[in-house]
Amino acid sequence: MRDDWFTIDRIDKDTWMLSEYRHPEETHCYLLNGSGRSMLIDTGLGICDIYREVRKLTEQPFTAAATHIHWDHIGGHKYFPDFYVHREELGWLLGGFPLPVEAVRNMVTRQCDLPENYDVSTYELFQGKPAGILEGGESIDLGGRIIQVLHTPGHSPGHMCFWEPDRGYLFTGDLVYKGTLFANYPSTEPQDYLESLEKIAVLPAKKIFPGHHSTIIRPEIVSRMRDTFRMLKAEGKLRHGSGTFHYGDFEVML
Repeated sequence: MRDDWFTIDRIDKDTWMLSEYRHPEETHCYLLNGSGRSMLIDTGLGICDIYREVRKLTEQPFTAAATHIHWDHIGGHKYFPDFYVHREELGWLLGGFPLPVEAVRNMVTRQCDLPENYDVSTYELFQGKPAGILEGGESIDLGGRIIQVLHTPGHSPGHMCFWEPDRGYLFTGDLVYKGTLFANYPSTEPQDYLESLEKIAVLPAKKIFPGHHSTIIRPEIVSRMRDTFRMLKAEGKLRHGSGTFHYGDFEVML
C-alpha cells in the first residue's frame, strides 16, 4: 500500500491530527499525549494501519476512544485492544450495526480513492469487546491532561464529544463540522441533536476539532447550529423527513 493514506498535522506539542483525505468525508482522528499515557479519538476507516502512524508519534501506552460506532470512525479499532465506547452503542460492536457489511463495502468502493491493489472484499465492520464502557460525565486522566466525556446523542445514540477544559479544546466528532449534518437516519434523533448542541454551546471552547472536512472552524459555529436547530423546532421541522436545509457553511439533513 502507498504511504500517503494519512495526512498528519501537529496541533500543539502534545496533540496531533491524523486525516484520511482520500475519503470524501475527510475523516479526522486526534492523538492526545499526556505525561503518562495517550488517547486516540477515533481510528478512521481501517483501510490502512493507523497504529503504525500513531507509534511514530508516541511510545506511551494508549487508549482509543470512539466518538461513535460508525464504520468511518472505528475501522482502525482492530489495531487497538484497549478502547472505549458508549454503552448505548455497545450492541453495534456485537453484531447489531444497522448496515450490512456489503453496503459498507459498496460505499468504500464508490467513495474512496483506495490504495493500489487494495481488496475491498476483505473490508470488515469492526466488532469487539471494549476495555471500557462510558456513560458520559467521566474524566480520563492522561497524566497532567484531563479529558471530559460528554454524551451528545443525536447523530447516533451513543455519540460522544471530548472536552479539554485546560486548553479549551472541544473534539466534536460528527455532531459539529462544516458540511452536511446527518440527522435523517433511523438511528438518529433530531430532538436529541438539539439537546446535545445546547449542552456543548455553553462550553468556553477556544478551538473546535471536528470529525470531518475543514478544520478551519470557529467556536461560534456551535451556537449558530444550536440556533438553527431551535428555529427548525419552532417551525415544526425538527423531525425525520422534513428535508434538507442550507445555512452557508453547513446544512442539516432531516
